[in-house]
Amino acid sequence: TSESEEEEEEWEPKSKIARRPRLPKKTEAKTKKAAAPRSTVARKVVKKVAIKEEMDVSMPIAPVEDNKMQLLKPKEENAGTKLKSLNRMPEVPKKMETNSFQGKNQNSLVSDEKPSTSVAIVKQEKCEEEFAFDEQPSKKIKLSACPEGKPVKNLGGNKIKEEFEMNWDIVQALSEITNVEPWVCANLIRLFQEENTIPFIARYRKELINNLEADALREVQHALEELRTVAKKTHTMIQKLKKEGKLSSCLLKGLLNCRTLEELDHVSSPYKTGSKGTKAQRAKQLGLEPAALSLLQNPVELNLFSYIRPNTKGLANIQEVEAGVQHILADIFAKDKDTLDFVRKLCQKRYISIQSTLAKVSSKNGNEKDIDKFQLYHEFSCNIKNIQHHQILAINRGENLKILTVKVNIPDGVKNEFCWWCVNERWKPKQFLKPEFMRLLRSSVEDAYKRLIYPLLCREFRSKLTSDAEKESVMMFGRNLRQLLLTSPVRGRALMGVDPGYKHGCKLAIISPTSQILHTDIVYLHSGQGFREAEKIKRLLLQYNCSTVVIGNGTACRETEAYFADLIMKKYFAPLDVVYCIVSEAGASIYSVSPEASKEMPDLDPNLRSAVSIARRVQDPLAELVKIEPKHIGVGMYQHDVSQTLLKATLDSVVEECVSFVGVDINICSEILLRHIAGLNTNRAKNIIEWREKNGPFINREQLKEVKGLGPKTFQQCAGFIRFNQEYIKTFCSSKKNELGSRALLTKAGALGKKKSKLTSCASQQPNPLDQTCIHPESYHIAMRFLSLIGGNANDIGKSDMQQKVNVAIQKEGLEGTAKRLNTTVHTLQLIIDGLTQPEGYDIRTDFDKPDFKRSIVCLEDLSVGAVLTGKVENATPFGVFVDIGVGKAGLIPVRSITEAKLSKVKKRRSLGLGPGERVEVKVLNVDIARLRITLDLIRVL
Repeated sequence: TSESEEEEEEWEPKSKIARRPRLPKKTEAKTKKAAAPRSTVARKVVKKVAIKEEMDVSMPIAPVEDNKMQLLKPKEENAGTKLKSLNRMPEVPKKMETNSFQGKNQNSLVSDEKPSTSVAIVKQEKCEEEFAFDEQPSKKIKLSACPEGKPVKNLGGNKIKEEFEMNWDIVQALSEITNVEPWVCANLIRLFQEENTIPFIARYRKELINNLEADALREVQHALEELRTVAKKTHTMIQKLKKEGKLSSCLLKGLLNCRTLEELDHVSSPYKTGSKGTKAQRAKQLGLEPAALSLLQNPVELNLFSYIRPNTKGLANIQEVEAGVQHILADIFAKDKDTLDFVRKLCQKRYISIQSTLAKVSSKNGNEKDIDKFQLYHEFSCNIKNIQHHQILAINRGENLKILTVKVNIPDGVKNEFCWWCVNERWKPKQFLKPEFMRLLRSSVEDAYKRLIYPLLCREFRSKLTSDAEKESVMMFGRNLRQLLLTSPVRGRALMGVDPGYKHGCKLAIISPTSQILHTDIVYLHSGQGFREAEKIKRLLLQYNCSTVVIGNGTACRETEAYFADLIMKKYFAPLDVVYCIVSEAGASIYSVSPEASKEMPDLDPNLRSAVSIARRVQDPLAELVKIEPKHIGVGMYQHDVSQTLLKATLDSVVEECVSFVGVDINICSEILLRHIAGLNTNRAKNIIEWREKNGPFINREQLKEVKGLGPKTFQQCAGFIRFNQEYIKTFCSSKKNELGSRALLTKAGALGKKKSKLTSCASQQPNPLDQTCIHPESYHIAMRFLSLIGGNANDIGKSDMQQKVNVAIQKEGLEGTAKRLNTTVHTLQLIIDGLTQPEGYDIRTDFDKPDFKRSIVCLEDLSVGAVLTGKVENATPFGVFVDIGVGKAGLIPVRSITEAKLSKVKKRRSLGLGPGERVEVKVLNVDIARLRITLDLIRVL
């Protein structure tokens, strides 16, 4: 190990890192200056992986000044030569590798007496990427000099050969797939390795990820999982083929080059047991492989007639022998990486189209209605570079229903150029070929293209198009869901929820401003009793002083809306000025019969529960919608056609992101909401609620550590997203003190004993004003230093004079200067400033749109072309945006009408699209009453 340790010593930029001494060099340990530790959370020392890792991952090292760069270069070359000598050593034991790169704990200089036993040693089966990044992100290196953490140099190159290793570097591969810089990918791999959640990384580790959005992080995470799956399956396949004795060095190389499951499938399919073998394998069994190899390498001595065996099938005559040789050659060509890379490059330069036609079978016996749905695709052709995601999903659905036939067209020019290149360059024989052998080589190349390569390319194109379209569909669903969850809550007023219906009546529920159920009822508005029921509704609205009605958009919604609009126009509810809004009731009926709803509203009939849910969706959309499985909320496109595991993972992640970024008040929030906070799950949320019921409210964030199952890691992930209402806690603490004082007077000190000590410990738990902000506990010490720098007081958080003090301090030194002075990063400082200056009870959702309240109604027949209306976005898709303009049918703004100039400049946008809940002004372009279609033009976003 000493050799690798020396090399490690050489490699590090010395002035930057607090080093841990190595075992043989205990005496030489010197204390070196390190940056102020970012974390107040005790972190475990994670054992780190060997030089192999150090060489092939772009380690995020702080850029240093030029003179230091010069120093670094020769050392790196030196490291390279040492590595080569290491390469020549017999099998490098795993223990040595994991031992050599010990974890650097925060400013810790205690030498390790025992040899390291990292997870990597135990889990021999894991692929190299699974444990290649098993270390803390080197935050300190970056924080000391450059917060961006860009590497000095990509330390790729020589690798120590591992049993589990692919022929590509995971950081490079991830960077190519996602278009994210390699140093960011390397950091993200480490962060995910340490089980950090996306909301935590997006908010508290911005300098390590170059300020990426949560959506981009999800994309990287998904791509990383895909690459790991490929590596895992590859190694399983290698083990299997090794057991069966089918593994040749050429096949091993082919398998290790695979980056996608399609490639892996292509390379390994002929060797799968159960298949009767390919034509090439059958020819090899007949002993024709030497002949095929000889034709490429030594054709002068080749005599095909010597292989003829008149009584053996497949060798009976010269034609059969030639066919066998041709199959073996075709197989060699089709499995060759360079050949496949060349043909793929060729395809990128050519016009490759995907076309769909009406299937012959479906036109005879298909359902007319279904066939008409796919009218656009009966004669459809499009360049694969330009085809839209929704078109791919539509074509796939049509093909699955056997209504469409789909094929990929690759022009003949590709085949001709490919065949010429193979014969004259890649597979050019070593010696002169006789004409009959030349003919055999040409026909082998053509056979390889037509029978093996062309179908592979078609599969690859279709697979890539489909997976891209699915990802886009899922991302779109996620974006829409986020917009819906972050709809601004309507607080401080009583609401009447109406779940409309004909025969079984309209279900009513009135809820208080604090979401308590005040009254539930059923009224029959559409069975001739409307006038009599109006009296009852008026009485209820006046009794509970409720002037806002929320109507679900299901069955009988239009009639119910017309009923209320009519009464409002006649000023029937005077003196109340009643308004109503329509809200999506997607998922309400599913929720009303769920165990969660039974637990929450045990005495209510399920039909009435849905009316309560509809009202609460306006009062606090986030708290209500998290109770429903995200895919039932229905703001997606082709959601049943896409990968359900990917959809579920993405939507759950979006819910977690929304709940975390909004934050929850730990002392009043429900268990369901707590589950979705980053780092928490069902059990931990349950434990928090139990602790709260047993010990009373939480006083500060530190108390979370007392909850069973909340270790340092979980605390680190969730602490920043949990809020504490300071007024509530102060009231609780003062009542506790009074209780303590009165007990002391009543009882003798000795008799009080244990109880008294318990109460004093509670009194000593002081509330921390920083707990009401988004500042993470690991940055509290920086926040306190910043407060003393500007002369502020923690009790003034969110007040106007705090804002003034912060502004003065920042104007004096600038953000970067102040960050340097506090020895922190600009991102962390910005977060601290936001936390200190945001008003008490600040909610990020106030920037989002509120529901659209109305007093009157129009219907589809009233619409005229050119009419200008306001509406609310209901759903967004890649081909356009559906807007509810209050006529019972959503209109479509085609995507070409949504331009940057028309979008609001004030609001920070993630993309050019609009999302659910946004209010827009639109112009009617076309009304097709027969097909119930309205085409709109976007005028502006309100």
